[in-house]
Amino acid sequence: MPAAPSRGLTSSNTLPPRKSGPTTTNLALVGNPNCGKSTLFNVLTGLRQRTGNFPGVTVERKTGTAVFGNHLVELVDLPGTYSLHPSSLDERVVLDDLLGFYPTGAPDAIVYVADANKLDKHLLLLTQVMDLGIPVLLALNFVDELQKSGEALDFNDLSKSLGVTVVGISARTGEGIKQLREQVGILLTDKSLPKQNFYAFSADEKQMSEHLATSMPRYAPYARLLVAHHGDDPLVPAGIRIARAAAIDVPEFDTMRWQVRETMQRFDRFLPTLRAARKTDDTETVSDKIDRIVTHPVAGPVIFISVLFVVFQAIFTWSSWPTEMIETLFALLGDGVREVLPEGYVADFLVDGILAGLGGIVVFVPQIAILFFLLTLLEEAGYMARAVYLFDRLMQRFGLNGRSLVALTSSGACAIPAIMSTRTISNPKERLITILVSPLISCSARIPVYAILIGFAVPSITVWGIFNAQALAFMGIYFISILAALVSALVFKYVLKSTEQSYLMIELPQYRIPVWRNVFINVWTKTKAFVFGAGKIIIGISMVLWFLASFGPGDSMANAETNAAKAQQTLQLSEEAAADYVANSRLEASYAGRIGKAIEPVIEPLGYDWKIGIALVTSFAAREVFVGTIATLYAIGSADENEALITERLSEARRPDGTRVYTMATAVSLILFYLFAMQCMSTLAVTKRETGTWKWPIVQTVYMTGLAYLAAFTAYQLLS
Repeated sequence: MPAAPSRGLTSSNTLPPRKSGPTTTNLALVGNPNCGKSTLFNVLTGLRQRTGNFPGVTVERKTGTAVFGNHLVELVDLPGTYSLHPSSLDERVVLDDLLGFYPTGAPDAIVYVADANKLDKHLLLLTQVMDLGIPVLLALNFVDELQKSGEALDFNDLSKSLGVTVVGISARTGEGIKQLREQVGILLTDKSLPKQNFYAFSADEKQMSEHLATSMPRYAPYARLLVAHHGDDPLVPAGIRIARAAAIDVPEFDTMRWQVRETMQRFDRFLPTLRAARKTDDTETVSDKIDRIVTHPVAGPVIFISVLFVVFQAIFTWSSWPTEMIETLFALLGDGVREVLPEGYVADFLVDGILAGLGGIVVFVPQIAILFFLLTLLEEAGYMARAVYLFDRLMQRFGLNGRSLVALTSSGACAIPAIMSTRTISNPKERLITILVSPLISCSARIPVYAILIGFAVPSITVWGIFNAQALAFMGIYFISILAALVSALVFKYVLKSTEQSYLMIELPQYRIPVWRNVFINVWTKTKAFVFGAGKIIIGISMVLWFLASFGPGDSMANAETNAAKAQQTLQLSEEAAADYVANSRLEASYAGRIGKAIEPVIEPLGYDWKIGIALVTSFAAREVFVGTIATLYAIGSADENEALITERLSEARRPDGTRVYTMATAVSLILFYLFAMQCMSTLAVTKRETGTWKWPIVQTVYMTGLAYLAAFTAYQLLS
């Protein structure tokens, strides 16, 4: 069937323009998931990209600057979606952005990215986007794979049939990118609208669209129809919502039935066009052959567990030498500062306050970078989509969704983007459960804590001839966190009530060699965000801790030093031991010591002393602060702290009765506490933002902290 005639979309019917500035052109990248859109975004913007949020709106947008012809463009990478009829928050983001309901307004033009090998699935959204009254260009990605498969596609014929400019590209190899830049530049200059329409309104739909024309005079008819279907969003202006309520007051209004009708009609109209432009080859692909094994009900989970083990083994083994180099560097910096500056508060502040806190986070950058690197490789290669498909049925037994696996896996890096990724889950109950249990998965912020404590609990030996015992312990911690998340999800499954049915719609992409540009950009941006984001918190807290540990109320510090000096004469301590004794007495009399002493009765059953108590309190700002706090507190008690590793300093810590503070029992107890406790204010803030209420962050804090205390108490009492 030929394409329907144009409905006469003119400039007066287009969406409101962007409001970013008088000279800024805004271009949106739109497409289905796994179409290579983000790869193209990285190619066009390089490192000139950023992630941000609209004020008061739960939306994370990836933007960057790029040049097309004579146009300097603000490029927006919108989330992947299958349709403009949203069933998840991510898809809602796309619709609201294209309709211009965010502060920046609607885009000036759209580059629609589609997989050239799967056009039968990717053209539905294109035909919807074409009806919005915005200039559109179709970028057919993966044309290199299309050529290798032996299939043919007539771009000119497809362009004439669809009524839009078509450019073949490969974002992976760079093929066609120059032509794409030229054609987008022409599109931004000419601002020509699509010349075809693939959906004919029913009488009721036409009536609803015309009813909204008064309140939406610059919108295309199809854009007004989308508002009629989905205009109940708070972002929609109040006047439009009022007009919408009157417009949909028709006896036959059934948004789901009309969506099905629209979808079927669009497929009926564009499929003949597609068949005329290409010849389809139904032979089995290499990806299909690999999937026989990777998605096998028995072999698939074994492969997934093996992949996770490789990740954890790599974190420990690959990061050893760069970690040692960083430790040595900070030790030299500390020595250099003390040699240049005279003894006093300034030198102590720089070494024990700033360098100790900063070193406590930078030293773990290699491990965090390796984690992001390997997770990005899995995503780029197409494996994570298979994992989602493979574990969907299992996830549903625990009240989750196959897409929950993406959030749970992402939590291994950080719970914040993991919680935000739940927007792709359409079932509200499954989405909420995923949000509540995602922080239980050990994130990269816990790596510094585990890396130190595992040294006390597990010897660094080789097991079975090839495996590092500490890497096995590290993997065990992650499996415990996964088990805790699943059990907690199961409990919430029966506590929370919902009647909505669950379903999973996902497209398995072709297996592809990762694009190294994407991998390194992702590792760089994520690691930089971790270092600078966490670093600000850690350095700030380290400076506050230094003050709290160096000063006390009234004459308490001076009195403590005098009493300690008298006591050391009686004990006949060596010069170094005497210095440590005095410093420890001063610390105990300081503000920090008083805080630790106040909570010590509560944490003593867990095997913790008052110094660990201080670290627990500061860790509620961010878990990784634990290391900087411990380094700051214990560095004050020794003159040669910069020559020793953090682990060595902690191994020398003693209780008043002379027993070691950090034993295997204490280390295991701390590991379990940090594994389960909700100690991240940013995560709580994101949970509040995603759920719209403080109820669920409070539930998260109560159940996770209670679980952490119980697990730590049980472990310490049994092991000690």
